[in-house]
Amino acid sequence: MTRVDSLVNGSPVVGAAGSTTSTNPAQLSDVVAEVSLATSEQLLEAFRAAKAAQPGWAATPAPVRGQVIARIGRLVEANSEALAQLVTREVGKPIAEARGEVQEIVDTCDFFLGEGRRLYGQTVPSEMRDKQLFTFRVPVGVAGIITAGNFPVAVPSWYLVPALLCGNAVVWKPAEYSAALGDALTRIFVAGGLPDGVLNTVHADGAATYEGLEKALAAGVLNKIGFTGSSEVGVRIGELAGRHLQNPCLELGGKNPLVVMPDADLDLAAEGALFSGFGTAGQRCTSLGVAIVHDDVYDAFLQKLLARVETAVIGDPTDPSVLYGPMLAERFLDGFEKWLGEVQPHHEVHGSTGIGRITTANPRNGFVGDPEAGVFAHPAVVTGVRPDDALYRNETFGPLVSVMRFSSFDEAVELANGHGYGLSSAIYTRDAQSAFRFRERVSAGMLSVNNSTSGAEAHLPFGGNGKSGNGSRQSGIWVLDQFTRWQSMNWDYAGKLQKAQMDVETPAGDVDFRL
Repeated sequence: MTRVDSLVNGSPVVGAAGSTTSTNPAQLSDVVAEVSLATSEQLLEAFRAAKAAQPGWAATPAPVRGQVIARIGRLVEANSEALAQLVTREVGKPIAEARGEVQEIVDTCDFFLGEGRRLYGQTVPSEMRDKQLFTFRVPVGVAGIITAGNFPVAVPSWYLVPALLCGNAVVWKPAEYSAALGDALTRIFVAGGLPDGVLNTVHADGAATYEGLEKALAAGVLNKIGFTGSSEVGVRIGELAGRHLQNPCLELGGKNPLVVMPDADLDLAAEGALFSGFGTAGQRCTSLGVAIVHDDVYDAFLQKLLARVETAVIGDPTDPSVLYGPMLAERFLDGFEKWLGEVQPHHEVHGSTGIGRITTANPRNGFVGDPEAGVFAHPAVVTGVRPDDALYRNETFGPLVSVMRFSSFDEAVELANGHGYGLSSAIYTRDAQSAFRFRERVSAGMLSVNNSTSGAEAHLPFGGNGKSGNGSRQSGIWVLDQFTRWQSMNWDYAGKLQKAQMDVETPAGDVDFRL
């Protein structure tokens, strides 16, 4: 077992709000870490430390900051297997997915290390003689980053790497149930060469975090909030930031649709639905929420999907044959079971030998390991879902996929958008016209054609609309707009006051000329 404390201004800080434990969700008797929790005042002190450290870090030349990011990427590579094993142990992600998540950090560092030499501004022509106009990217200042534990190291890197590269100081609050991973990633980043106070990691519960954000905003030591989590909490974060005229970066939940057109490759569509619906036990923000299937292929698609779900291997996440392991923690299973309570008489549940928690009394065929040792849930495919059902209108965050029918393209689009989320989407079709028409009309910020709803690359914008976010984007060059502000400058060397829109030359010409 590891003891985890906060790190503020380069030194460990024991939290004064009690402690919690992080346990292995596949083996609840395995306590991964004992975590001391900070108070809101301690969180405020972390923001003060970041505020003090930020000017010096911003003054460091951007290419030098890029060298630090490059070194962090190499350190992640050197520690990749240890970090992946810890991902599997602390949050129960299958080892293949855990290794992929660690690779995402490397990819993010590799992309952004060069941005230290490409934080471009522009020169802009003036409307006056002897005058030059310029634009510059400047850091926002201090960023407060709050992340979930379903992607405990990849998603934090989407925030931390560009925020630090752009010259900001950061206070990061990881999820309590992935605190050991938060501590490990912090130590890697610090070893990369970050000065004290530039990255501060604070472990706290939700209430203390919200209070700490309130205090930091009121004290003027927090300039940008980045939050990944539920839509419900995102609304509160957005309201808080708005009261201080700030625009947060919100990456929230999804009810991601997968449309199966009559010309689709049904085997490919079923494979994509299996991975995106049940990978990571359906605990991704990009997990498939509702498969929307044309009447002509509905029965055939459902048969193929159910065949895959019924034979999928579930259990010990260290076993490479496993599709998914445990829920992230007990509370996520509790939440998932509440959504299972929304199954109505007009629904039919398929896909497993039981429903709800997998136990010896409620077994799953082919389960790998001891179901009683951890927090495991049966996969569920629910048919007969209607637009007014709670299962359609809400993110269920677990291994549950709703299946709905459609007969016209307009109906498919309406079902894809009608729940109000707008993160990820997919369409399976051989027809380019269908693909591009769906792209034009779907509300999601991301679209896959003949691929799953899950799977982000480090150089493509990631983010959603509606209940999935406020239009902010992570990854690629687009995230730079979250962690920098544009500053314009005009330099007049005419030796006299030139007034814009007034002291402007008018070119000569004959406006009455005609052939």
